[in-house]
Amino acid sequence: MQYYWLNKNNNKKLIVFFAGWSFDYVPFEFLKCFDEDVIVFYDYSTLDNIPDLSGYHDYTLIAWSMGVYVSYVLRDKLPKFNRKIAVNGTVYPVDDNFGIPKRTFDLTLKFVESGLQGKFYKNVFDDESLYLRYMKKPVLRTIANRVSELYALSGMIKNLDVKYDGKYYDFAIIGNRDKIIPTKNQISFWTNRAQLVDSGHFPFYNYNAWDELCRLTQK
Repeated sequence: MQYYWLNKNNNKKLIVFFAGWSFDYVPFEFLKCFDEDVIVFYDYSTLDNIPDLSGYHDYTLIAWSMGVYVSYVLRDKLPKFNRKIAVNGTVYPVDDNFGIPKRTFDLTLKFVESGLQGKFYKNVFDDESLYLRYMKKPVLRTIANRVSELYALSGMIKNLDVKYDGKYYDFAIIGNRDKIIPTKNQISFWTNRAQLVDSGHFPFYNYNAWDELCRLTQK
């Protein structure tokens, strides 16, 4: 696992962001950081390499896509959060009812290299203009690195017996046009703890700053 500090200025608040599979920090650099430090975790080929995050007075977890699963797996190694927000993801990332349908995931894995050359991201950004915006500041990681990450995640999902306690996440944001993790499956998982937003799988271009995502939990 890798991490990158988007902002580290000895603030009292910390936002811990777990990105989705195949991403890194670059597509999120546009989000403004005000009075909070922000650290981004990505590349879940392994689940170690967590730095010391102590010393803050207020902690927020924002986990997106596959990051929702990974941060839950790592929950005992992470700080005690004041609020925990899931964005377009569930704790059961490969599941016919609550995540990516198994057949869809298997096909993604089978054709992962070619998918990463364009089709996958066009589905993440369901609008052409959003995809073009992403392409101006895409991830820096190699395709080989992203391929190996998905194989590693596939193994984790098969071998780790993860059971959701029903309490960990406080709030979920679900895109109403998600082509990666079906919207209806996310709604089924989160029941009444979610807010639908007008977006595809990547809703972040709807916002200008990290604290806007945090404030959604207050609505």
